[in-house]
Amino acid sequence: MKCSKETWIRTIVLIVSLVNQVLTVLGKNPLPFSDEAVYQGVSAAVTTAASLWAWWKNNSFTTAAVEADQLMQQMKKEQKK
Repeated sequence: MKCSKETWIRTIVLIVSLVNQVLTVLGKNPLPFSDEAVYQGVSAAVTTAASLWAWWKNNSFTTAAVEADQLMQQMKKEQKK
């Protein structure tokens, strides 16, 4: 059985999350981070993800670029037919 890298990553993240949850229920603090540090980390991750997504996507600001996008979409539709 060969699993993809993504499957292994998801499985590891799930296991760590479950262990963390069980330890939290038992009154242990498995991750030595304050609430503020967690908030800052999550905020930084969301900002980074949004920045990368916005950078990766085709952002057409000029009239010519918008028209080119429309032409490309039309060509893709015709190609599927």
